[in-house]
Amino acid sequence: MFAATALVSACAAPAWAAPESLRQGLFGGGDSRQLPAPPVARYVSDGGAFVVDRSQGRVLLKFDDSPEVWALQAQPAPRGDVIYKNDLGEPVLRATRLGGVTIFTDRRPGGSAAALTGNGAPLKLQPMGPQALLERLAQASARSSKAARRLIAFDADATPASSALIADAALVASEAIVRLSRRPDGRAALAQVKQVRLSEGRRSSAQLANGVMKITVAPTQGLAGRPSSERIVLAASP
Repeated sequence: MFAATALVSACAAPAWAAPESLRQGLFGGGDSRQLPAPPVARYVSDGGAFVVDRSQGRVLLKFDDSPEVWALQAQPAPRGDVIYKNDLGEPVLRATRLGGVTIFTDRRPGGSAAALTGNGAPLKLQPMGPQALLERLAQASARSSKAARRLIAFDADATPASSALIADAALVASEAIVRLSRRPDGRAALAQVKQVRLSEGRRSSAQLANGVMKITVAPTQGLAGRPSSERIVLAASP
């Protein structure tokens, strides 16, 4: 058993001309004279800019102002719309057949219209060596400890198959702890978290027991194989 780590990287994407409608961006199709929709596209709304990556099976989404990549599940909605939900079943993105795209955020829980601006860069995990994994765990611990104003240790059992995802899960866990520290009711929940332990399993999960936040990743599922920050926050909440 050994450790390695990963970063969500931005790889070069092919040049692409924006389609006439947002419908083409998420659904494709349209006038046959138009170029096909990009598999990775950038959007902007008054809630911020983000990338939607449809090139890897599951739809991935990343906001420019956050390190977290969200793995979304598509679900049909009335009138031919599609809703993309996170691992708690909460709507994150909605696309309509009429060309509208709506993004849902903490700042805009009711939704904010988004405009397609062009192509984006794929969201991928890149393997690194054992030392890099240790550094990533140390960074996550330092960020979490600063937010909690006390030490929160991070440790992991990683294999070549899970190390990349474990490194990313550590980053996401620190994001969840920072978010908890900013909530008026989050301090009580955060006080229960003494340590974060990451390991490989058959299904992703996040559970808090005896002061230890146990996070399990499922490497075969890629970025969808680790819990989101929302799921970790829920696991830490009373």
